[in-house]
Parts: sequence; C-alpha cells; structure tokens
Amino acid sequence: MAKLLTALGVVLALHIASSSKLVCHMTNWAQYRPGFAKFTPDNIDPFLCTHVIYALTTINSFNQITTIEWNDVQQFNRLSYLKKINPTLKTLLSVGGTVNGMSPFIAMVSRPESRAAFIKSAINFLRTHKFDGLNLAWEYPAHNGSPLDDKHRFTLLVKELAAAFEKDANDTKMTQLLLSANVASVRGTIDRAYEVNLIAPHFDFINLMTYDFHGHWEAATGHNSPLYQSSVDTGSHIHHNINSSVSYWLALGAPADKLLLGFPSFGRTYRLTTGATGLGAPAKGPADGGPYTRTPGFWAYYEVCDFLHGASAEWIDEQSVPYATFGSSWVGYDDQRSFSSKVQWMTSKKLGGAHVWTLDMDDFAGASCSAGSYPLVNHLRMSMGFPPKPTTTPAPTTTRDPIADFCRGRPDGLYENLADRTTYFHCFQGHTYLNHCQPNLIYWDSCKCCNWP
Repeated sequence: MAKLLTALGVVLALHIASSSKLVCHMTNWAQYRPGFAKFTPDNIDPFLCTHVIYALTTINSFNQITTIEWNDVQQFNRLSYLKKINPTLKTLLSVGGTVNGMSPFIAMVSRPESRAAFIKSAINFLRTHKFDGLNLAWEYPAHNGSPLDDKHRFTLLVKELAAAFEKDANDTKMTQLLLSANVASVRGTIDRAYEVNLIAPHFDFINLMTYDFHGHWEAATGHNSPLYQSSVDTGSHIHHNINSSVSYWLALGAPADKLLLGFPSFGRTYRLTTGATGLGAPAKGPADGGPYTRTPGFWAYYEVCDFLHGASAEWIDEQSVPYATFGSSWVGYDDQRSFSSKVQWMTSKKLGGAHVWTLDMDDFAGASCSAGSYPLVNHLRMSMGFPPKPTTTPAPTTTRDPIADFCRGRPDGLYENLADRTTYFHCFQGHTYLNHCQPNLIYWDSCKCCNWP
C-alpha cells in the first residue's frame, strides 16, 4: 500500500506540474450559514483543486497578520490536515478586507519599516500554521489621498515579499512560499491600483476577479461574469467583460501563464421594475437575499438552483452566459455550459488556469442542484482536462484509528472519540483517521473543535 500511495503521489505531482492550476477559495464566514450551507474545511474534497486559499485574515495596527474569526487557528489545522490525504495539495492564506472602511494595506505599505514588519509577520505566521503561501487581496486599495503613491508602494511590497520568501527558503532549506494576489478586472481600478509589468514577475499566479462586472447598484440588468460585451453595453461598460479585462491585463505586461481566470459560484440579482425581463431591463435594487447566504444582491449557486425550479431560464448568446427570472426577481449566474465556454476561451488565450470564488457557494453538499457534490467545480475540473480523482485509500496520518470501520457508512466530517477526548476521528470517503488535539485541550463535538476542558 505504501508503494501504491507513493506512486499515486508521483503521478499527481507530475500532472499538476504540467497542467493548469485550479485554485479554489474558501471563506471563514461560511461556517455561520444555516443547515447544509454551513461550510468548514471538513467539507473540502482534498483532490478537487490544486490549491485552496483560506479567506480571510487582516492586518493589525502593528502591521502584523491577525486572525478575524474566533476559530481561525482551528480551521487552519483542519485545512492543513487535508494535505495528509492529498500531499500534492497546496494551501495559501489570504490577507485583506477592510478596517473601518479602508484597506489595511494602505497604512502598512506607507513606510519601509511597516512593510518589513508585515513581511516578517507573514513568514512566521505561514510557517507556524503550515500554509504553502500568501494571497494578497489587494483588490480596491487606492484611496482619495494618494492613489498613485499607494500603487507604487504596493509594487515595493510585492518585490520585498518575493525577495524575503526566497531568502527564507534559502535560510531554512524549506520549500519556498508561494505568492499570489486577487486583483480587480475593471479598467479604472486596474489603472489606479497596479503597476502590472512591475508586479507580475514576482507572483506565482494572479487571480483575476472576472466577476461583479454588473450588479444591483446599476439601473438595468447586466450579467455578473459575461465572457464578451453585449449589444446593450455603452460607455465604460463595453469593457465590463472577461474578454476585455484579460486583454487589458495582457496588454499591460502580465504573462498569460500567470493569469488565472475567475469562475464565480454565485449570481448577481436585481429587482425588475417593468415587464421587461431581458438583458438591460430596467431594475432598482437587489432581489431578496437567499435563505442561506442572506445577503441581498447575490445568490450562491445552490440558491440559484432552488430558484430555477420555478423560474424561466434564458441563454445570452452574445455573452455565453445564462440568466433567469421569476416575478420581479432577475439573476445572472454561471452554470456548467457557461463554465465550458469560458474554459475553451481560457485555453485559447493560454492562461495559467482558473480560480473559483468560492467552494462554499457551489452546491458542495449536493443538496439543491441534483448533480452531486460540487457540480460547478467538478465540471470545471473535468473541462480543464484533469484526470479522474483517485479512488484508492488516502495516505494515512501518523496515527490511524484503532477502530478500522468507525467511518464506514458515516458522512464525511469530525466525530468525538469517547475513549479519549484528547483525540477525535476524521471521516473521509469511508476511511477513518485519528487526530490529536493540542496539549491541554480536548475535543468538543458541539463546536467540532479542540478547546479547554
């Protein structure tokens, strides 16, 4: 078995090294969604994506990475555990967000010493929590004070991070940390935020946020993530599409093989105001929030699937994406057909691969779309030409569960070990693994976490 697992690891490593990246985001706020929509690292299929990015952490007043959620560290451990099942999986930590309405990067990049403090903090944090790299969520950082200065300071940060990661690898003899970024796709923001030709060489990959091109903030319906412009687009909206955005990044000097196309697992909604229901129909504000994501303006894919049971679905030929309406509600979303169109386009441009926002908004539980678990991401993986996921026994952890059939017939997830509360069972695809809590902690099934007695 050990030889079989070693051979499997070699095959997977060779494939990943020679094919496109499939980078998938997860969010630490998805754990608060009700019912089947609650999402934690335990819901991740470790063979689904080549990389998983954990979102989100932020930067404190001391210019150090800091957690946001009360149980982030426990979730880090559970995410890291997936690499024992699939040793080729890479995990990255995303930092960004806002503090009092402003990007935490703004203050940090302003002085060389504050950037140095952040970089030192980042390396220590990533190594401590067993991440393989850092993701900079530098999406809309420019502010009214000095956007051009911020733009150049971000370039300095990227260069300094890349140099520090290389030095750390040389000093520690460990694998060098990966460096990536989530970046905007609207031309005005690109111009304000990035010196593309100067930062691109220092990133391992760049996640283009090729979604949120249109939304309920506009007075007429538009698709969230169209492949091309539409006949109703005017003014700057002629560039609010994937084709225009990627072309602009390439023209500014970004290497195609470092750009990852963004695939959304959500749709943007509108409230129609007339009897018109097509693209460009008059609208005001969002449709009601979904029952699980509970935020007006967008629905997770599993909420879209529920909506489609009674809605009228249409295909926008000129943009290669679908939309659906029911009553006054309108949603522009992605499905397997639009993902296939985008993969074909992505391949023609020789891009480096795809990234998904997010795993937790796909129908990961297979509860709503009648297409199994992760219908969008699985289809994306297949469309990109990845081989079938392995079905052999996963690599064992340091300690195996003495009750060999504990997980037989049980859903994937964490379970208490009544014989020893300093340990707990992790069930994955019918296989049982025994994990240990940190010293002085015990496992609590109520929170699916290790905590104080």
